[in-house]
Amino acid sequence: MQKINKNVVLALLSLTSLVFLLFQLYYYRFYLSQKNGAVFSKVRGSQSGEDSTRWHVVRKFLGLISSHNIPVYLIDPLILGLIDKDIEQIRSSPDGPSPECKYFCAPRDFTTFALLDKTWKHEVGLFRTAEKMGFQWLKVINKDPRLDGMDDLSGIEIPLHYIFKLASHAIHLVVFYERSGNYLWHGPLRLKQHMDRKFVPFRKLHFGRYPGAYEKPELLLVSIDDLKVQIPKNPSSFLEEMSHSRFLECRYREARAFFQLYPDDASLDAVEFRKKAKSLLHLAALTLNSLGVKFWLSSGTCLGWYRQCNVIPHSKDVDLGVFIRDYKADIIPAFQKAGLPLKHKFGKVEDSLELSFQGEDDVKLDIFFFYEEDDHIWNGGTQAKSGKKFKYLFPKFTLCWTEFVELKVHVPCETRQYVEANYGPDWKVPVKMWDWKSSPSNVQYNGVWPVDEWDDVIQIY
Repeated sequence: MQKINKNVVLALLSLTSLVFLLFQLYYYRFYLSQKNGAVFSKVRGSQSGEDSTRWHVVRKFLGLISSHNIPVYLIDPLILGLIDKDIEQIRSSPDGPSPECKYFCAPRDFTTFALLDKTWKHEVGLFRTAEKMGFQWLKVINKDPRLDGMDDLSGIEIPLHYIFKLASHAIHLVVFYERSGNYLWHGPLRLKQHMDRKFVPFRKLHFGRYPGAYEKPELLLVSIDDLKVQIPKNPSSFLEEMSHSRFLECRYREARAFFQLYPDDASLDAVEFRKKAKSLLHLAALTLNSLGVKFWLSSGTCLGWYRQCNVIPHSKDVDLGVFIRDYKADIIPAFQKAGLPLKHKFGKVEDSLELSFQGEDDVKLDIFFFYEEDDHIWNGGTQAKSGKKFKYLFPKFTLCWTEFVELKVHVPCETRQYVEANYGPDWKVPVKMWDWKSSPSNVQYNGVWPVDEWDDVIQIY
């Protein structure tokens, strides 16, 4: 009898242990895995656990923002690069191009989405829901540069980035703001001292290393890996724009210090000139952009932006730079059609080309073409009465976006080096008497045009 009881007890214990083990497996598979994103099944195609984790985290995030009516769109460069290769098939197929999880299962630490600030204002409810779904989140704020100006350096902070983390994957939500130049801007990702720098590998983020400026994208709703998501209608154009999106703010603090030493010219003539210069710059930008010609603020116009966040009133012209590789024969006809007649044309495409157009009254637009050498960049100048040539040398530079007189325009990213090359170490001191042949720090004599070429290289209208 004792032997039978002992066997029964052992059998019951074994059965109980087996039931408990099965319950633990069931609980982990159907509750914890869905809550924490650890192991997922039924993802499109057969993928590894890590691949399906990425897909599932994206699906849960899209469900989260959909429940709060928040319109976001995909800007992740890795995924958009994959999508771009199949874009025609994706556009034509309502259910997606492939039965495999090809895009959202691709190896990466983050998936990046964009949010337009004006489309969403209720973040508290979103965070509560996110926490209930198992997400951890981080909010990054910083000063709003749109409120900065000569009279007020605003200290108001705005949200710039959100990060939602679940299991081993994170969603980076970049907040875009509309600015007065009719473009979109996002700020840098700068962590406050109290923030956890190990929350995610921040250095791997594609957005946030510096501010960026973008045109407003046209969006397309597509189905990718069984998920409905909005993407830029032309992914390749967005990716190209992203690679050249770095943005520089006007230096209002330094400009205020400048005007304390050198009070601004508030005369009627100065106000009128700045108004005409602004109008001329907007027209020039419209004309060159319509031709697809990249340009930047150069010479005195660049100095005005960098030093005093405004047009220099005694400069009497607007100066732009264009790389000679971007020259198009349509430039002159396009400006003439826009109502800006050609004032002079000096040099030729192969050497020292510059164009000048007559704006309203005595305000003119000068376009200088820049030539690239191995270790420097230069533009040329020509004295009409003597045929003498001059060369202005600059260190190599790249282009960044900025906002100037309510316009999104390019400036050299290495602005200080650019300005110092042209105006020397005393560029902060205003100079009203300026001789373009001798005053610039970077000018070199470059010979004389042959007399038999004068009719071609010295044209005055």
